[in-house]
Amino acid sequence: MLENVKKLASKPVFNLPNKPNIPELSLEDVAPARAYIATYWKKLERFHPKDDDTLLGLPHPYLVPASEEGHDFDFNEMYYWDSYFMVQGMLQPEHKKFVVGILENLLYLQKKYGAIPNASRMYLTGRSQPPLLTTFIFDIYDAFKMDKKWLAGAIAVAEAEYENVWLGTRKPHNRKVYKDLSRYYDINMLHDLAEAESGWDMTPRFGRRALDYIPVDLNSLLYKYETDFVRAAKIAGNSSAVKKWKAAAEKRAKTIESLLWSNLRNFYYDYNYKKQKRGMVASLAGFYPLWAGLVSQQRAEKLVKTLRKFEQKGGLATTDVSPFSQKLPGALPAQWAYPNGWAPLQYLVIKGLEQYGYHADAKRIAIKWLKTNNDWFVKNGVFLEKYNVAQPTKPPLKGVYPSQVGFGWTNAIFERLCKDYLDV
Repeated sequence: MLENVKKLASKPVFNLPNKPNIPELSLEDVAPARAYIATYWKKLERFHPKDDDTLLGLPHPYLVPASEEGHDFDFNEMYYWDSYFMVQGMLQPEHKKFVVGILENLLYLQKKYGAIPNASRMYLTGRSQPPLLTTFIFDIYDAFKMDKKWLAGAIAVAEAEYENVWLGTRKPHNRKVYKDLSRYYDINMLHDLAEAESGWDMTPRFGRRALDYIPVDLNSLLYKYETDFVRAAKIAGNSSAVKKWKAAAEKRAKTIESLLWSNLRNFYYDYNYKKQKRGMVASLAGFYPLWAGLVSQQRAEKLVKTLRKFEQKGGLATTDVSPFSQKLPGALPAQWAYPNGWAPLQYLVIKGLEQYGYHADAKRIAIKWLKTNNDWFVKNGVFLEKYNVAQPTKPPLKGVYPSQVGFGWTNAIFERLCKDYLDV
């Protein structure tokens, strides 16, 4: 499995047939939006070196997801997975000190609290967020040419997070629960709070019973940890560690394939280990194995054909259909679902497509997403945390908390995709 995505240049490239042409978008079209983004980062920057009431002190400046004057839902804390995506537009030498500092804050939290909390608030230490620490480490290692000593120190912290948090088998980290695969969790053992750890709060994926599910995204992220540990061990010249982490990755990949892949539907689904059956909701989480490099080229071809389930005028919808629960009186609104699209998910799917050689598909989706963001900015002067990709001129479906503008990861992925697809 570990060699599946190597030497892809020699592989045939498949692209979805009968798709419309890529929308027109030029550098001139996006210039005002990029200028707005460049000046907006200062609004999102915070520095709190000491604990203050519930706010945890951090040694370096960081970014918050959004900042809107007079908004009831205010941010002063640093979030785990938001931070990873927000630096994607800042991996240039002039931002090195700031970006490295953000990662160092995450490493500090892991060392001090034994886990990276959902965000740097005392009341959010009972859960984490999707684990992207090793990917963050290697993005910085590659972008800024960090030395081997720095890498070894950072990876040691990531190994502690992996072992103690994501492979924990009892409180406060009872996550590894079935066939050595892990679930999202919260120390309060509440399904909705475990769902919040997924970052997808709320979503129809788990039917409000997140503790019962083995999620495809989480276990793909942990596979990525294991392959990153392989890479780090090779750099360090530690052959025994290379062997150990290769074996762990191979074992996880086989179990994911056995439990989470549906031959009937040619897609990856979350697995309800209590009922011992796969869930029925198709979501963009099913593309995480592509991003993680877990799948064969043949499996990738099948996955890419399922893009049509999600691809809309404005980008990729989070699920393939609107959940029935959204129509029930009193049901929690599931904003991580059709018709909404979210920047992190667009980015991960695009990166997965590129990794396996589906360059035209990746570019088409990237330009669609950029146009959705840019058109809204031109009309309204702001970026959103999420968009209605089915009807891009209409507002997105609301969630359980007030909708935000700003917006950190949207801005960052917009800038990153502009660099990748328009600045070339």
